[in-house]
Amino acid sequence: MSNVRQRARARFGDPGRRRGLLVAFEGPDGSGKTTQRKLFKKWLETEGYDVVTTKWNSSTLIKPIIKARKSARSLGPEEFSLLHAADFRHRVERVMLPALWEGKLVIADRFLFTGLARDVARGLDLDWVLRLYQPLLWPDIVFYFAVTADTSRQRVTTTRTPGFYEAGQDVTEKIDPVESYKQFIQRIIREYESLAIIFNFMTVDAEQSIGDQHLEIRRIFRESERRAWSEWNLDAVADWLVSIGAHR
Repeated sequence: MSNVRQRARARFGDPGRRRGLLVAFEGPDGSGKTTQRKLFKKWLETEGYDVVTTKWNSSTLIKPIIKARKSARSLGPEEFSLLHAADFRHRVERVMLPALWEGKLVIADRFLFTGLARDVARGLDLDWVLRLYQPLLWPDIVFYFAVTADTSRQRVTTTRTPGFYEAGQDVTEKIDPVESYKQFIQRIIREYESLAIIFNFMTVDAEQSIGDQHLEIRRIFRESERRAWSEWNLDAVADWLVSIGAHR
């Protein structure tokens, strides 16, 4: 294992090459993350970056299971958390780490913090949920798109009715999905605000115009892109290298 760890350090700590970067976009529904992610990706490509995007709940292996269980409305908080953590781990090993190893820039449209915020809002213990995601892979930058609960509710319900789990009806037990969403999103935002402090998110005021937000993201990225690689990710990378046989 020591040789694998040395290989990881050499790969990501080499000042002579552009290393892989991991940028996460986080925030409640209706905060405009997807719009900003698309704009950011286009800009990065014009700057010469090779960009890979990965979205929450998009594993080809786990997503069908989650979809079926959600359709049956048979997911309890623990199973909800476990399945989404499995989806995340599958994408870390199949998408994120391979891209980062090749020096690409990975944009994660939602990261493990989505799981933490939603699961704790459902009453689960934060430490218990964190253990599901170990060994932890930490982003180089986390953009947190902050909006009020009212803004989130208005933006979401203007175009559609929130789904059963999106509205948190599994825990609020409210019949009206809009009323349930109003209550549940307040819990989620409260958890996000705590996570933003604990994990030092870069907060973007998502009540601003789209253009102003994009310029702010560019500025923060430019100030952060030259950070040295963090050895916090050493265990995650080393475990992945062992799993693909790269230790041999």
